[in-house]
Amino acid sequence: MKQFKRRIFTGERALFNQNGVTLSECTFEDGESPLKEGKNISADSCAFRWKYPLWYCDGVRVTNSTLFDTARAGIWYTKNISMRDCIVEAPKTFRRCANLTLENVTIPDAQETLWSCSDVTMTNVTARGDYLAMNGKRFVVKDCTILSNYCFDGAEDITIENCKLLAKDAFWNSKNVTVKNSYISGEYLGWNAQNLTLENCTIESLQGLCYIKGLRLVNCRLINTTLAFEYSEVDADISGGVGSVKNPSSGRIVADSFGEIIMEEDKVNTSLTTIEVRGKGREKSA
Repeated sequence: MKQFKRRIFTGERALFNQNGVTLSECTFEDGESPLKEGKNISADSCAFRWKYPLWYCDGVRVTNSTLFDTARAGIWYTKNISMRDCIVEAPKTFRRCANLTLENVTIPDAQETLWSCSDVTMTNVTARGDYLAMNGKRFVVKDCTILSNYCFDGAEDITIENCKLLAKDAFWNSKNVTVKNSYISGEYLGWNAQNLTLENCTIESLQGLCYIKGLRLVNCRLINTTLAFEYSEVDADISGGVGSVKNPSSGRIVADSFGEIIMEEDKVNTSLTTIEVRGKGREKSA
């Protein structure tokens, strides 16, 4: 195992194709792809200041380190990687990575980050930037704060728990997403999704939860949510009231109250949907 401590590396491919490297308090200055095609790499308290530091790697552990904003597209095509207690300033990090663990990681510029990655675990991650986790597969996300319009677009097999999402158009075109005990705020939530389940969540959305096949809400609160469920197959048990419901395609919606119900017979088969005020039975449509 090669060990480097307090070294400054420059130049393209400074440590190319290494197998078994331990780095401590090292800095990677100008020079692309310094650790490309490396295996079994451990980096602690390191600074990555240039592009493409960890491409096509296998078996990487990074702790207490920083990818600066100049380390763009820093980690692509890498598998079996963990990052803990790190700051990732660079956009477009993590592309087509597999078996990725992020814990206590801050990503202030998460534009186009985590695209087409698979088998990802995120714990206590804060990420700000649009199109996070596009086309991702098999994510487990816990105790995270995500500020990302269009996040999880096209993603599949996603579990999210105890998170805050400020996200316009979250979960579009997704499949098999479950969100538990979380807060979600954003317009047009979940359009064109399949098998979207929300449990014990607080949701704020304009014209959200539409065009969904297999939408399930369990004990969710809909705050300032209007024109919901249009053309969706829905099974919803809502705690509190709903601002307005418009043209669900089928299913059952139960809530404590409804501000407005719009059911247009020329748009949907209204007999396929039951809308009920809890304890009072079926509600009439407008």
